[in-house]
Order: sequence, then structure tokens, then C-alpha cells
Amino acid sequence: MTTKIVVERPGMLTTVQDYPGRVGYWQIGVPPSGPMDDLSFRLGNIALGNDEGAPGLESTMAGPSLRFTDTTVVCVTGASVAVRVDGNVVPQWRPVTVPAGGVLDVGTVTGPGLRVYVLVQGGLDVPEFLGSTATFTLGRFGGHEGRALHESDVLVVGTATSRTATGVPSEHIPALVTRWQLAVTEGPHGAPEFFTRVDMDTLYDTDYEVHFNSDRTGVRLVGPTPQWARADGGEAGLHPSNIHDNAYSVGALDFTGDTPILLGPDGPSLGGFVCPVTVVSADRWKLGQLAPGDTVRFVPVRAARAASRRALDVSRRAGLPFVGSSGGDGDDGVLARRDGHTAVTYRRSGDDNVLVEYGDMTLDLALRARVHALHRRLDAERPHGLLDLTPGIRSLQVKVDPDVLPVRSLLGLLGEIEDGIGDSNDLEVPSRHVRLPLSWDDPATREAIERYMHGVRSDAPWCPWNIEFIRRMNGLGTVADVFDTVFAAEYMVLGLGDVYLGAPVATPLDPRHRLVTTKYNPARTWTPENAVGIGGAYLCIYGMEGPGGYQFVGRTTQVWNHRHPQSAGPFDDGTPWLLRFFDRISWYPVEPDELLDLRADLAAGRGGGVQITDGAFSLADHRAFLDRNTASIDAFRTVQSAAFAQERARWQAGGA
Repeated sequence: MTTKIVVERPGMLTTVQDYPGRVGYWQIGVPPSGPMDDLSFRLGNIALGNDEGAPGLESTMAGPSLRFTDTTVVCVTGASVAVRVDGNVVPQWRPVTVPAGGVLDVGTVTGPGLRVYVLVQGGLDVPEFLGSTATFTLGRFGGHEGRALHESDVLVVGTATSRTATGVPSEHIPALVTRWQLAVTEGPHGAPEFFTRVDMDTLYDTDYEVHFNSDRTGVRLVGPTPQWARADGGEAGLHPSNIHDNAYSVGALDFTGDTPILLGPDGPSLGGFVCPVTVVSADRWKLGQLAPGDTVRFVPVRAARAASRRALDVSRRAGLPFVGSSGGDGDDGVLARRDGHTAVTYRRSGDDNVLVEYGDMTLDLALRARVHALHRRLDAERPHGLLDLTPGIRSLQVKVDPDVLPVRSLLGLLGEIEDGIGDSNDLEVPSRHVRLPLSWDDPATREAIERYMHGVRSDAPWCPWNIEFIRRMNGLGTVADVFDTVFAAEYMVLGLGDVYLGAPVATPLDPRHRLVTTKYNPARTWTPENAVGIGGAYLCIYGMEGPGGYQFVGRTTQVWNHRHPQSAGPFDDGTPWLLRFFDRISWYPVEPDELLDLRADLAAGRGGGVQITDGAFSLADHRAFLDRNTASIDAFRTVQSAAFAQERARWQAGGA
């Protein structure tokens, strides 16, 4: 007998989630998703005798009304709400029985807190995508048709285990408040390299306010503007928050310009902004209950003393409305440094990530080659407890389960591997040439700029035309010179998932084609799918609609296949992502209407104007090319540097 659930009222943003979500795809821009308050979710499943990660429902602010075709045991957890079965009030945090044909009605959150969870004995029987049932609505996959529930949707209940259902003990119920304390570790990018000591003191001494413009991608905060320890980000961008793209941790405090954002489970995996502190894994459940108007205080803790990630261990501390701490590690987030042929910095990114950075903060393909060598060695060894490996421009983030593979043990392993890497300057890798259509200054990107000016910031120096801003920043004579430079360039893919779903972060192989810009400050709230932009010295194709900060040059075809299964056209290798590390992208111009036709063609499983040729890339050959063209490369950089400085002075004089 199959028990079904009929959605009579969907509630607000009600989605299917599981725990720990979609693990193992961070390097290509697929976030884990899963419940934002994973503690309430896991405790509800444990109370029902389910596996703690069994699929259930998450709602924001208002819960659903659900009719069950057969007798079913459920448990409602999370923020405080009125829960009724056939009109009769029933408790939260305890298993309750819904009779055959009965209705479970979950009301509106009364506060404090923001999210509520409905767990069902046996879990929900929904298809997996990339190993998880978790819904990622921005990507349109997972859960029920990749979206929030609608009225009349039908869900199927899974098979219950034989384990006994029991309530969540009162001492394990998380304490929800309006004045929150979050346990954080220092790093990866703190003082004195990026922030001043005063900035860090201010960070710990300030009650930040939760902004209404927050969601599962990140919790936006309102607080003081940092003084910053740098004037700018160099090749990474004009603002001091800009860095060469690296992997993020869920729970990182990401400064997108001067705006602090706590990255959530649907947040980006890769980006070019500094993160001074990271919420420890045992405290990340709190992000799901932060409501607009709440305040947040960051409390530094020692990483080695961070609580276990196990649900019952976390819940023993979650009942306390404060964080007990005697202070942080006092090491500025730097776990270790290593000298040698290539300097290495090991940075802490929460209690469960180590960010391995190579060399100086410059764009050097030799550093990316070393990242690749480390990535391959770790991927081959796969020590128990290793969860994810995500390369950036000059870094590799290594994510572990600290209960299985402690960070101190990981550092020892990383040191051993480093000793065996040797010289990575002879790197030669498969490198496809991927030729894509580009609609220059596309109407969709123009619309995004207009929305930004009307809804976010009208006086930004890159408005109303990003391409003119790029021209000024690089000392080019005309906008046509920007066009010629972009279409002459061959961009090498150094990272994927820069803004979700296989979105490449790429840089021109020829430094004379490396146009440098800054990123939006604050970031855009909307970017059209497959917009093409430049930030710092990097180009990105946005894999889906969402926020963004790169300066637009146009729009292209899809780099992620939303059709499942993936079986046709450029996606015939069985993966939904088009591009690979070390692919070389080049462009050919098309008109906006022609691009729309090509996008429809690709969505239908045909070629969509994408041209792919196999090849290889040799770092030694590339170095020889640079040596032959040193004089003209230096001349280009001199003009560019002068224009960059002039634009920065104009920007600062205008208060941007």
C-alpha cells in the first residue's frame, strides 16, 4: 500500500530537502542544498525512527496543509507554529498520528525563528538527482520537479523502518531567539592581510542586523563598513574585498564589496570576495532561523573545541541561547605556511575546510598547475573523511568531516603530498577548444543593469553601461576596442561553478587580452542565465539566473543542461555541465535574435552553435609564448595600470 500526501495549501517556499544534501559536486558549482536548519530537520527524523537525513519538507514563515491518504506518523519541528490534525492542536517536536484521510495543518511562524520542518515516518519517496533528493530551486532540480510545492501536488511516503518513534527531549530542542550568537573561527581571509585589526575588533563587537533581502543562498547583514587593509584587489578587482576566485564554505561571512553575507546551503561554491570568519559546522543550523530584524553577534572560538557535527551532540548545546568561549585561535586564520620553490599558505575555513593557497596573489597559470597536481593526488588517495575538493585560481579547498578526519591530521597529509609533487611546470593536460556564440551587449544584460540602477544603486561608476566602464578601466580608445579584445581572446577555464552550475571562471591565455574590471558593490540581485561578464581579470558565464557582480559584455548559450537525462548535443557525455577544467573558450558574434534561436536549439537537444575540438595545453609552450612577447605584454600592462589607477581615483573621489 502506497501512502500519498496531497498538498491542499503549499505554505511558503515549501520544498523537499534531505541531509546532508548533494555532496561531492561543489567543484562544479552545485551547492549541497538540504535543510537550512539541519538540526531541527535531523532531530525530527530521529524522533520518527528515520535515518536522520531522510527526505522531508522545509517551509519558510508559513507551513503547508497536507492530506494523507493513509494513517501516517509525522513530526513538526523548527520555529514555533500552530500545528493541527483535523482541527485539533497537536504538539511540535513529538511524533503525532494523522489518520487516513486526515489533514495536517501547519500554520504561520509566530517567532522567533523563520523555518519549520515537516518530517514523515518513512521519509518521502522522490527521485534523486546527482545523489540527493534535496531541492535546489535556482537550478530547477531535485525534490518535487525542482521547485517549491504547489496546491494539488502529490507526494509519496517512503517505507518506514521498524525503529520506535519517540519525542525530542526538551533539553535537546534548539533555543530560538531574536538576538543570536554565532560561533565562528578565524579565516580564511582576515587581518592583517585583508582586514585591519580594528576591522576584526569591530566585527566581534558589533550586533549586525539581518536584512530582509536574505534567502537560502545567503543571509545579508547590515553593519559597519570595514576600513580595509588594502587599497584594492589588484588583478582581482578594484575593491579591496576582491581576490582571485577561491572556494567558499557554507557559513562563511562573505564581504561582497562592503556588504557582509553569511553564505547558506544554496550559496555559490566559488567566488572572488574575502571571508574573514566562518561559522562552525555545529552552529550553521542557526542560519536557517535568522529572521529579518534579528541581530547577530559573532563569537570567536577555537576550531579544535568546536562541537561535533553529530545531531545529538549539537543539540546538547543548541538549547543554550549563547556561545561559551574563551576566545579564538589567535592565528588570523592561518594554520601554517610553507616556504620552498612555491610558497604554500594553509588557511582555516571553518572547522571543516582547509584552503590551500599557492604563491603570491597574482594570476599565474603555474600556480593553477600546482593546484591541479595537488587535486589529482588527493582525489586518487581519497582518505576516509574527505568530502569535497574544489579548485580555485591559485587554491584548493579541502572539505572534511572533522569527526572522521581532523584538520590537524589533514595538514600532515597535505604536507606529505606537497613533498611528492615536485616541479609542476611541465604540466600538460587535455584542453578542448570550445567555440561559443556571444550576443554582444545583449538586451537581457541591459535589463539587468536597469534593474540594478532602479533597485540597488543608481550612481555606480559602471552604470549605465558596463562596457564603457571596462573601456575606461583598461585605457582603451573606444568601445569597439573592447569588442575586438574579447573576440580575439582565448579564455582558459581555471574553475567551474563561479556563479553556480558549471559556470566557468576563465582568463585569457594572452595577457594582452586580460581586461581588468572591478565587481559590482553591492552585488546585483538578478543576472540573466548565461550572461557573460568580466570581474578582475576573469571572465564568467553565469550558469543560471541569480545574483552576480561581474561587468557584462553579453550573453551566450547554456553551459548547464536542465533537461534530464543528459544525452544529446554537446551534453552527450552524460553530465549536465558543458565545460571542463582547462577548456579554452573563444567567441563568435551573433545577433540577439539569433542567440535566442541557438538557445532554443540547444534546449531541444541539438548543437546550439557550440563547436568543440579536442586538444591539449602545455605550460612549457605557454611560458615560451610569454617570453617571446614580453615587451608588448609589458607595454599593454603599463597603459592598463595607469587607466586602472585613474579610474580608482575617480571612483574614490565620487564616494563609490
